[in-house]
Amino acid sequence: MADMSTAPVEVERPESDVRPDTPWVTIVWNDPVNLMSYVTYVFQKLFGYPKEKAEKLMLQVHYEGKAVVSTGRREQMENDAARLHAHGLWATVRRA
Repeated sequence: MADMSTAPVEVERPESDVRPDTPWVTIVWNDPVNLMSYVTYVFQKLFGYPKEKAEKLMLQVHYEGKAVVSTGRREQMENDAARLHAHGLWATVRRA
């Protein structure tokens, strides 16, 4: 029997579409139901934003139809969206 040595072989790995380090975002969408003052209040309450930042995001939702209100890991963004839903806002999560 011949003495065979095995050298490490480099295996090409396919690029995965799932990258755990890729940030996710929570988006709040405009709706015809909630008052602008209420949306500002929710942003302050849930995210601890100062009134000026909360108003800026609310105005972006109002005039542009949507705004990114939080960025981070997918699980946290899903949690943020659920909390927004519990306060009556329309929110979705997607990869940044």
